[in-house]
Amino acid sequence: MTLRKSLLANQVLDPYTVRHGEAVAPPATFRERLKYLGPSLIVTGAVIGSGELVLTTSLGAVAGFTLLWWMLLSCWCKSLIQAEMARYTIESGDTYLRAMNRLPGRIWRISWPIWLGLIAYVPGTMGLGGIIGGAGQSMSFLASLGNIELDGVLCTGLIAVAGSIILGTGSYKWLERVMLPLVIAFTFCTLICLIAMQFTEFRTTPGEILGGMKPDMTLFVAVAALALSAYGYTGTTSGDISSYTYWCIEKGYPSFLGADRNDPNWEPHARGWMRVLHTDVWLALIIVTCATIPYYILGAGVLNKMGLTPEGNDETIGALSNIFTQTLGLWAVWIFAIGAFCILFSTVLSGAGGGGRSIPDYLMEMGLIERSNLALRKKIIRGYLVCLPLAAFGIYYFVTDFVILIMVGGLTSAIFLPIQAGATLWLQRTRMDPRIRPRRLTYVGIWVVFAFEAAMALLVIRYVVLADQFDWLFGYLFG
Repeated sequence: MTLRKSLLANQVLDPYTVRHGEAVAPPATFRERLKYLGPSLIVTGAVIGSGELVLTTSLGAVAGFTLLWWMLLSCWCKSLIQAEMARYTIESGDTYLRAMNRLPGRIWRISWPIWLGLIAYVPGTMGLGGIIGGAGQSMSFLASLGNIELDGVLCTGLIAVAGSIILGTGSYKWLERVMLPLVIAFTFCTLICLIAMQFTEFRTTPGEILGGMKPDMTLFVAVAALALSAYGYTGTTSGDISSYTYWCIEKGYPSFLGADRNDPNWEPHARGWMRVLHTDVWLALIIVTCATIPYYILGAGVLNKMGLTPEGNDETIGALSNIFTQTLGLWAVWIFAIGAFCILFSTVLSGAGGGGRSIPDYLMEMGLIERSNLALRKKIIRGYLVCLPLAAFGIYYFVTDFVILIMVGGLTSAIFLPIQAGATLWLQRTRMDPRIRPRRLTYVGIWVVFAFEAAMALLVIRYVVLADQFDWLFGYLFG
């Protein structure tokens, strides 16, 4: 009896188990759905960050309005995979890596996407090192406005320590409370800048916007490394798609769905919760679009017209500040400095927090720890989240150019996006309850995204890996 009670208690405490008896009637109205939203806010905290502030603005500065269509695609097409991968994990009760390990093609009992994920761990962590480095440079830039000289590397170290402390609490609710004001504040400021730009010499004309919707592949090839890394690190990245499934599980969506599939009311009940999921994803998509596109337009409308390209570790943040100072006035440099720090720091918290949830899953799928050992899983997550910001800082300490590191992370994400899209198609077709599979139009959309992202991955290989840009990139990193 004691053992049985212990197992039941472990099941109740386990946030990654579909718990019996916790089914909740889905909210009937949009207003009621808002009470159950939340995972999108954490993912948005990760999405709106280095990619938008650094890569998107820099791409606008280099390409002008010509690649506006590219950034719209980056924002919109990946959200479909985010929603549909989450649909599968919520319905099945699988965690993200457990789902990926169900794909055919095993090497030593582990499916090939998991091995690829392990190989990509180092370049992915380089991206986080770049984000932390960018936050450190923003903090240094902010201090310089008050005539205080703080070394950028020192600031980055302080941010890494602060991130370790916050992430060490292991609390989803704490992260949710931290993310919301940071995301809203800087998104609002960026939108204000976009509006203010229309009353300056940098105002955008309808012709420039329309011109930005016509693909120019010649220019695209010329800036392929930057464009592809921006694609990988703006909108919903591959890491955000996987992290989102963990946040949905911790929010309780699979348990709310109910475990009794024989209940005649299960299908409408489940579809009601899928509407909550889609509302959550739509919220993230709206926020991401409203944040990403203004960065690009500000980069194209201000920096490109000034002939200013952000480059160099120390000069990048100062160059980017022109999108605020040239539209609102010199006083707005304070708003930019504070906002840049907040948005990059929020990306550190949410990005690392989501990634930490997958580490025990790797160990469980490899058979190194038992899934039922919840206490050990929590310790691993806690310990990993404490160490990850410090390890990322170590990478930045030796490389020091946060823009290069962010580009490496973005290119890595671009390569892995088609794998997630293909996995979503296979899992939904072969393992999902047919009663709540997506409609045919959604399937067509997933196939289109899969084909597009596969083409993007090939472009990364063609124009970065097999080109001189790759030699320059990694020659810089490793001497």
